[in-house]
Amino acid sequence: MALVVNDRVKEESTTTGTGTLTLTGAVAGFETFSSAIGNTNTTYYTIQNQDTPTEFEVGLGTVGAGTLARTTILSSSNSDAAVNFSAGTKDVFCTLPASKAVILDSSGNIV
Repeated sequence: MALVVNDRVKEESTTTGTGTLTLTGAVAGFETFSSAIGNTNTTYYTIQNQDTPTEFEVGLGTVGAGTLARTTILSSSNSDAAVNFSAGTKDVFCTLPASKAVILDSSGNIV
């Protein structure tokens, strides 16, 4: 299982609760997690509830066939713990969390 981060990966989910998300397929113009990241690989993700935008979660997840297991929560609207998502459609997309990014300043030094 490798860590993979890719551009333009976005699906939706209507899963509720704190468990593994069932993904409903790529949003138009994007790829699925399975095709862009690969099943059994891990990736950084963001989940945001379209109907309750204050519900969000950023973490490291494990991709399965049409699923995303929420393995490690990095930040969230639930005091950085797993969010118990309510009903509604969630945007689920691949991201690079700020806490995991390496930034170079204007002189090329790591900040």
